[in-house]
Amino acid sequence: MSRSYVFDAGFIALYFAGREDTRKYVDEIYEKTSKAYICEINLAEFLYNYARVFGWEAALVKNKLLRNSPIEIIGVNEDLTLSTAKIKLKYYEKLSLADCYLVALAKKLKATILTTDSTLRDIEEIKVKYFKI
Repeated sequence: MSRSYVFDAGFIALYFAGREDTRKYVDEIYEKTSKAYICEINLAEFLYNYARVFGWEAALVKNKLLRNSPIEIIGVNEDLTLSTAKIKLKYYEKLSLADCYLVALAKKLKATILTTDSTLRDIEEIKVKYFKI
């Protein structure tokens, strides 16, 4: 695989909203030319935001769709939690805890974050592809 991505909640929302510029990344995952990951924390963030707009049942459909996709969903464990805490300590004023999990996972996997969060562009230790809303 040539590339690895970590999806943020906002990126997934854009994809499901039909944003054309997100399609090529998801296509790469299905074509197996790239690998994608999402942390359970960021998936929860997507699901509650999606449910606020479309309802809980619709969010459950998206949850099932994502869990049956080639996107690897990464659970929380001690290693990821400790890395996240260290990042949160460094970027306390700048990043949410969910964003810190995203950054920690991207660092661990040496992956590029796909996000709609402009604050992540300023984090030097990761690669970020920003999608403007």
